[in-house]
Amino acid sequence: MKTLICRVAFACLLPFSAMGASISGKIVFEGEPPAMKTIDMGGDPVCHSKHTEPMKDEALVLGEGQTMANILVRVSKGLPAKEYPVPTEPVVLTQEGCRYAPHVFAAMKGQDIKLLNPDGTVHNIHGFPKVNKEFNKTMVKTMTETVISFDKAETMFRLKCDMHPWMMAFCAVMDHPYFDITATDGLYSIEGLEPGEYEIEAWHERLGTQTATVTVTADGAKDVNFVFARKK
Repeated sequence: MKTLICRVAFACLLPFSAMGASISGKIVFEGEPPAMKTIDMGGDPVCHSKHTEPMKDEALVLGEGQTMANILVRVSKGLPAKEYPVPTEPVVLTQEGCRYAPHVFAAMKGQDIKLLNPDGTVHNIHGFPKVNKEFNKTMVKTMTETVISFDKAETMFRLKCDMHPWMMAFCAVMDHPYFDITATDGLYSIEGLEPGEYEIEAWHERLGTQTATVTVTADGAKDVNFVFARKK
């Protein structure tokens, strides 16, 4: 769902981005992964009733072969300074099951972010941006949908629910469409680049960022993989 949402937004730019070079790759975790703690939802019967199995902390989500989900990969340097078209389709953040999904997401500045509350209980979305204005939006159980947006680009910031302390997500506001977020397969793809040299950045909420410099030619494709490990 996480990668799909970003790629839907990206697909709105197909006439703009279908031609050009691409950078893609895989992101994996190296070493023994830490055990993620089980989340106790017993304090809210509505939340507890929506899960047949305990939910784990989503700070590290791995797929087969220890591929990593929830990694934002973006072009961080090398793009021409200009305004890029804003997707008309919104990014969707749902609170179903008393958890934010996707856990990591991004939108372009000016793009709508649709917030959904299908749970039938009170949620709130408390965001802590530093460039944009801090916000705290309560959604009562009868309020199933609302929309927010940001007018300034900003690197990752945290969102949380003050009602349910285990609910947390991370949002980036982009001024260009050259980004992707990995699902459990660990794969990303950034398309439609002009020939040139770029810096790309891979971000994880606890393991930090990694960068790589890559040169692409017209209609060429480059593979850039990243490996994360526990900090010593």
